[in-house]
Amino acid sequence: MRRVRANLTRRALLETAAQLFDERGYAGTSISDISALSGRTSGAIYFHYASKEKLALAVVEEHFASWPRMIEHHRSSARPALEKLVALSFTVARAFRDDVVVRAGSRLWMERKAIAAPLPTPFVEWIEVVTELLIEARANGELAAGVEPVPAAHSVVCAFFGLHTVSDALDGREHIEQHLRDLWRLLLNALQAHPDPAALLDRVHTATEPDSPPTQPPLDEAVLTRAEA
Repeated sequence: MRRVRANLTRRALLETAAQLFDERGYAGTSISDISALSGRTSGAIYFHYASKEKLALAVVEEHFASWPRMIEHHRSSARPALEKLVALSFTVARAFRDDVVVRAGSRLWMERKAIAAPLPTPFVEWIEVVTELLIEARANGELAAGVEPVPAAHSVVCAFFGLHTVSDALDGREHIEQHLRDLWRLLLNALQAHPDPAALLDRVHTATEPDSPPTQPPLDEAVLTRAEA
């Protein structure tokens, strides 16, 4: 039970730190700020995270840890490969918009030069996943002739994360899903063997919105109740 309480405390501190890192950035957030917002002493924070750098690293690592769950959720589905790719992109977009740990991890990585800790390298896994889905699409006859999966995957990832950067700067990602639809209308005209972006987008949104995976695995409510008792 002590371990459960410790894990809950660590998670609460991580989410509080993520909120502040997202709002203020790394340099603008102090352990005292995290203490004030979380209601826990600086000593308690240092007990779980030895430094602000370690806490920032934990947020970034949790950011990266959220992606495999989303990827597996969509890759294991029976839908065509291009639909998997588009559906995955919307799940990721919602995570960037709605999940404070994901947003904070992204901001911290952008501010990595100020953090005295090695951070994971982004984008490489995304390029690999998109490449694999495009190879699957080509094998199934979904991909347009002349589209090479490796360079196409690099371009898709660049376009997707570039869209996030612009959307964050202009409207805090408030309209990210509409912007992403517009991007896919453009990209699918080049990627699909028989272009029909509107129909594919309709199929994706009809099928995926109710069952999109959470960015964090659910906690057992009974365990939480016992730990807090």
